[in-house]
Amino acid sequence: MRKTSSLSQSKWDVIVVGTGIGGGTLGYALAKAGKRVLFCEKGKDHSTDDKALRGDYAESFFRRPEVPQLKHREILTRAGRWFAGIEDASTEHSQHFIPFLGSGTGGSSALYGGAMERFFEEDFTPRRYYSDVAETTLPDRWPILYQELEPYYEEAEQLFRVRGTVDPLRRHKKWKYLPPSPLSSVSREFYDFLQQKGLHPYRLPIACDYVSGCMGCQGFLCDRECKNDSTQVCLEPAISRLGAQLLDECEVLRLKADRSRVTGVVCSKQGQEYDLRAKVFVLAAGAIGTPAILLKSNCSVWPNGLANDSGLVGRNLMRHHIDLYAIFPKIREGFPGNNKEIAFNDLYVLEGKKFGTIQSFGAMPPASILVEEIQEDLRYSPWPALASFFRLAKPMAKRILKHLFARTIILAAMKEDLPYWENRVMLSEPDSRGQRRIILKYRIRDCDRARIKEFRERVRDVFEPYRFLLIKQAENNKRLAHICGTCCFGRDPNESVLDANNKAHGLKNLYVVDSSFFPSSGGTNPSLTIAANALRVADHLLGKARKAFL
Repeated sequence: MRKTSSLSQSKWDVIVVGTGIGGGTLGYALAKAGKRVLFCEKGKDHSTDDKALRGDYAESFFRRPEVPQLKHREILTRAGRWFAGIEDASTEHSQHFIPFLGSGTGGSSALYGGAMERFFEEDFTPRRYYSDVAETTLPDRWPILYQELEPYYEEAEQLFRVRGTVDPLRRHKKWKYLPPSPLSSVSREFYDFLQQKGLHPYRLPIACDYVSGCMGCQGFLCDRECKNDSTQVCLEPAISRLGAQLLDECEVLRLKADRSRVTGVVCSKQGQEYDLRAKVFVLAAGAIGTPAILLKSNCSVWPNGLANDSGLVGRNLMRHHIDLYAIFPKIREGFPGNNKEIAFNDLYVLEGKKFGTIQSFGAMPPASILVEEIQEDLRYSPWPALASFFRLAKPMAKRILKHLFARTIILAAMKEDLPYWENRVMLSEPDSRGQRRIILKYRIRDCDRARIKEFRERVRDVFEPYRFLLIKQAENNKRLAHICGTCCFGRDPNESVLDANNKAHGLKNLYVVDSSFFPSSGGTNPSLTIAANALRVADHLLGKARKAFL
């Protein structure tokens, strides 16, 4: 790797900020085409760190059970987790928490369960399902069609070596996956049950090269190198074979720009600032990190933040509303545990209404972690007596949860969220050291609460006569599941941050390729759409926008 001291003297073809699915995939594609690519990553390079914490949740390495706090920064960093606090100012009483997001090589893909689903065609014309929701900023259609993304979906599935079977409800069924692992006995029981009900289960597409004993490594760094995350699939090949370089533990402080171009990246590594130069700049720091960088990059010609003439940077924050269902199967002996194996989409669009997907959740975190999260949530409960009682009941709660998850199959019901102007990521005023905190404001509207309730009722009807426990998570703001939308793309510069090719309006050489470009959240996992779009943007840069590199 090039020494840090010489980086400021180099000029790259492309600087990519962030190494998750979007940044990793785009950087790999450009490096493969012969471009000089530099990746800037705020977290550690886990591929070369022998002190990385793999094979278990970061919380398992804490000295005592508790929710993540700033004092756990070193452990969180080594475990590939976000380590900075966020203020949730959505209610009268602000809460501070550390979100469950990735930070380090691979970004959140280093923690994901590997589910890589295509969006449905219906996701590209989202407004027609919500004509009665006046408040939402949901567009009539995306600036691109499903058909434009379809070849890139196929390319991304091959790149990430996705295994599974095709959803029977899909209109386009020509694509092929690698074969999935054998279905566990418990999942087979529920798969057959769904078919007998006239529903359409299938094997959930997973980016994983299964090895003996594989449990998916959902929520933590894989210790078997079988999870196909951005590091394994894109970043390592780009660096080892294609000449790309990585600057890890590098925090981007701001972008420098004139009125029409970005001219440099100011970053900090080990307390020293560097000014990095390139022909093209790509932000892929996530739907929280990317708008934060743009807002911190305000200057005389961009007083409200870089690329923010529309005032939309940070706005239209979305997250999936996810509930968990712990279902008691008939099989009692030889319970194999929970892997991400099956899914069905019979409730995705139903009777003119759009809800979302239902799929295997995968293994739950240890009970000791869950009870600490419950206790933390109860701190803000309007019933202080309940919080006090739970503190006394924690040992019993751990035993109950451990027993429950050892005997149930866990399914997740994932419902589409809608964009609203007021839901946003923003920055605080500078403190005495000039630092600005990230603030989140997010409120669920009454119409969305009604859809959450109806989705639960429909899921309950599907699961009967099985016994199950509903674990409500949809209303919890700390569950930032699949966050997106904070720098949406579109055709009108007054109603979007990016154009149809993910280039920032008003800037010739700035692109955004993480999930913040989504103008709607869809109702299923976003990773494959992020990867496919990154490949599409790479083709754009190498084709129509090739002059950017001259």
